Amino acid sequence: MEEKDIASLLERVYDPEVPVLTIVDLGIVRGITINNDEVEVTITPTYSGCPAMDVIRAQIRMVLLENGISKHKITTVLSPAWTTEWMTEAGKQRLKDYGIAPPNSKQQVCHDSLFSPNDAVQCPQCLSYNTRRVSEFGSTACKALYQCEACKEPFDYFKCH
Repeated sequence: MEEKDIASLLERVYDPEVPVLTIVDLGIVRGITINNDEVEVTITPTYSGCPAMDVIRAQIRMVLLENGISKHKITTVLSPAWTTEWMTEAGKQRLKDYGIAPPNSKQQVCHDSLFSPNDAVQCPQCLSYNTRRVSEFGSTACKALYQCEACKEPFDYFKCH
């Protein structure tokens, strides 16, 4: 088996907190190395204390074992820190389709809540930029809670970092 085959297997591992994203979509898979007959998967959490990482490690182990890869190790690296720039464009679109505003470097949130149209977070339901942050934290630490002033719907925003 080659590295590209292992990468393809990892496309089957979904984030338990955002079930429409694979760990490849998220960009937390930092590397795949094959040394002799051992596979090493290197991952970086979205946050250093991300509670989903234990589940993700277990899911990686399971997919490797199910595909006959019994000799493996999973290494967590914290530096460089994960960034939303590592997410795939397909993953960002899946977030939007799921109802979570995807991170966008043009949507950096100001702490004074005064936004220009280019800085505002777009509502994933009605696409309005007339939105406001309700809470710095949404359903998970990597998301903020917003409300659209146009359609009045609340939504999560996957924060840039």
